[in-house]
Amino acid sequence: MTPFTLQFTATAADIDELGHVNNAVWVRWIQDMATAHWNATAAPEHIAAYIWVVTRHEIDYRGNVALGERVTARTWIEKPPRGAQFDRRVEFVNAGGKVIVSANTTWALLDRASGRLMRVPAEVAAPFLP
Repeated sequence: MTPFTLQFTATAADIDELGHVNNAVWVRWIQDMATAHWNATAAPEHIAAYIWVVTRHEIDYRGNVALGERVTARTWIEKPPRGAQFDRRVEFVNAGGKVIVSANTTWALLDRASGRLMRVPAEVAAPFLP
């Protein structure tokens, strides 16, 4: 499956006292990637019926991004869901093609109406699987 991609450009609000993108911003960008991928790929009735919540982020930092620099983010799902949970891979690549931040994140599916955790239905998972 082709990864879903977006580009992010570091703004002044993203930069910390060390002069590069703050760790909290990377987490926000990871969430933005997951949300954008869901909204671009899921069926409208699934978007209306379900909502995802993060249960875990595991992030490796291998480089920095300074003010005005752009990264290409890509995300994909490698394996079928386990019950209510789905693992998502996210990578951020700099202008030179180097992966500078990579993450494995785990998300759980909730029924939007009840707020209850639920197993990921096969038809919800199918468009995201390789």
